[in-house]
Amino acid sequence: MAVWIQAQQLQGDALHQMQSLYGQHFPIEVRHYLAQWIEGQLWDSVELENPQEELKAKRLLDSLVQELQKKAEHQVGEDGFLLKIKLGHYASQLKSTYDRCPLELVRCIKHILHTEKRLVQEATNVSSGGGGTLDSLSQRHQQINQAFEELRVAMQETENELRKLQHNQEYFIIQYQENLHIQAQLNNLSAVPAEERAQRETSLQAKRATLETWLTREANTMQKYRLDLAEKHQQSLVQLRKQQTLILDEELIQWKRRQQLAGNGGPSEGGLDVLQSWCEKLADLIWQNRQQIQRAKHLTQQLPLPGPIEELLTKLNADITDIISALVTSTFIIEKQPPQVLKTQTKFAATVRLLVGGKLNVHMNPPQVKAVIVSEQQAKALLKNESTRNDSSGEILNNNCVMEYHRTTGTLSAHFRNMSLKRIKRSDRRGAESVTEEKFTVLFESQFSVGGNELVFHVKGRVPFIVPDKVLWPQLCEALDMKYKAEMHSARGLSDDNLVFLAQKAFSSASVNPDDYRNMTMSWSQFNRESLPGRNFTFWQWFDGVMELMKKHLKPHWNDGAIMGFLNKQQAQDMLMSKPNGTFLLRFSDSEIGGITIAWVAENPNKRLVWNLMPYTTKDFTIRSLADRISDLNHLLYLYPDRPKDEVFSKYYTPPLSKAVGGYVKPQIKQVVPEFTTPNSETSTVNPTYMDQSPSPSVAHPNNFGIFPQINDPMMDADGEFDLEDTMDVARHVEELLRRPMANQWDSQPS
Repeated sequence: MAVWIQAQQLQGDALHQMQSLYGQHFPIEVRHYLAQWIEGQLWDSVELENPQEELKAKRLLDSLVQELQKKAEHQVGEDGFLLKIKLGHYASQLKSTYDRCPLELVRCIKHILHTEKRLVQEATNVSSGGGGTLDSLSQRHQQINQAFEELRVAMQETENELRKLQHNQEYFIIQYQENLHIQAQLNNLSAVPAEERAQRETSLQAKRATLETWLTREANTMQKYRLDLAEKHQQSLVQLRKQQTLILDEELIQWKRRQQLAGNGGPSEGGLDVLQSWCEKLADLIWQNRQQIQRAKHLTQQLPLPGPIEELLTKLNADITDIISALVTSTFIIEKQPPQVLKTQTKFAATVRLLVGGKLNVHMNPPQVKAVIVSEQQAKALLKNESTRNDSSGEILNNNCVMEYHRTTGTLSAHFRNMSLKRIKRSDRRGAESVTEEKFTVLFESQFSVGGNELVFHVKGRVPFIVPDKVLWPQLCEALDMKYKAEMHSARGLSDDNLVFLAQKAFSSASVNPDDYRNMTMSWSQFNRESLPGRNFTFWQWFDGVMELMKKHLKPHWNDGAIMGFLNKQQAQDMLMSKPNGTFLLRFSDSEIGGITIAWVAENPNKRLVWNLMPYTTKDFTIRSLADRISDLNHLLYLYPDRPKDEVFSKYYTPPLSKAVGGYVKPQIKQVVPEFTTPNSETSTVNPTYMDQSPSPSVAHPNNFGIFPQINDPMMDADGEFDLEDTMDVARHVEELLRRPMANQWDSQPS
């Protein structure tokens, strides 16, 4: 109810905008009397473009009607009687209006609530702006709104001037006709007797002279009025073009950029309703200006006067038409983008929207939108307005859709819900380019009629391919951090130290000063075409593998700060050697895609060593979780730097297995590292499980106590890390384990 209380305090244009949200489609009385209930519902949880959400919307409609009926029943007294009737009527009206289209009710209320919040926020920002506390966004929005107010005032002035000019011209024509009448009378004086003729002729000539003097003076005045009015229209056009450039070339472009970033994990784009309100104001002002120019031109044609006014008005009319064209073609946008990766025979969806469709009455002749798929080359040709040989590079099923006008929100959009890529025609690839690097785009086309087919615009919605050859490392860091936080659903992204580690890996140069990376650039080949030194995978494949592992299995531990991750062996050793025995940390494997290992410090017979467990992958965590594996290893005591492991991981431990059920006891997989298992512990009766453990240095070479000894083991690479390609598949390890005879005593029960 807080929003409604604040909305009632709005004044001026904001109050008018708020009031215009309501009408027969949703009475303002319903908003008032059910304010608390309305603001307490989860309207945003309903996906308007998903037909399966209709049942959820229907329940909300029924609940709204019930609340209204309940409110009506509780009204008492004389005033209450009238309100009871009114609320009951609204309940029936809403039920009748939205029963067959409940999603439209949700769309309506979402639009109302979002607009109210925006208006309240803008009013709050304005009221607090005296102290200079407005942020840059609010200041920019305030400037845009102020410019609209100035344009509105200017448009009203030209409208008044135009009416005055029309009135003066009509009076001029009447006087001109009077002058013609006098001239006719003078021509007919020959039939008048001589004595009367002279007197009348003198009088008529005097009248004609006075009138012709007035007509000459008034013609000059009218010509000046016409030129002054044209000059004011010219000034309005300059301001309109400036405002349109600000909204389309800055605000709308920024929205499209946010939409692009949202596809890579950036924040939700939002703000489209605000953009639409600005574009609608632009459309309204531009169209009014155009009508005024046409009326002025009509007056000029009705009463031609010497001078350049007609040519000037013709140019103004051409300029305003260009502005309208730019507005219509630029505001045909893709509201919901298709997936970045399309597969054949797989359903996908998209939504296109015309931000000025309601204001320019485009919906009066509902346009049809067609979607086709084009190649990168064709897209570049279209960007240059060049013709292409083929219209498409594939075939999309269900690629035609009629735009629908939603009266409650004033939006004109087309929802492609069931498109499917039937086939795709690929071009010949060159060099090292892979099939996944070939780019296509879905092109949306339509034709809009404005002003009763007076103006027709052919529009295309597309995103051009602008892919730089190289990007600065800080730019890439920003993208990696954004993607990582999105995958983790967490505010904890990549730290400066993490980014330095990634730079060292990406550029294969650990000795470079961290500040030097700021000026280094990375090409696409370095990013995802050339393998890292000594590896068979690229930098991106390694990083993407880390994200997949974290997203599927380790997200809570990352968000808890339990995983350091981006460290190499030497860094782990340096950090652990100064800590007590049993201190451990988790770092991502250098040699495996999507691998994570445990490094810990422990005592050897002669000296302390840092040990590294064989990397875990996603297969391992489908068998036993990280927390349970850490719980199994009793020699792991403290998570770096000094946190007891149970304090960090115990909330994720799997509860103990239940007792025997139906005469059967469930076996348990438990992880052990033989060299760190107490002989008398309960695990000593179970055969060691080697499915995912790296032998410690003492296992491979009992007499070698170096921290990182050279191990002559076919399963290890030159850096001492395991190569999982040469190890037994995890699933087979488990299968082998479960087939082994257990040392425990099993209850003898009939099967």
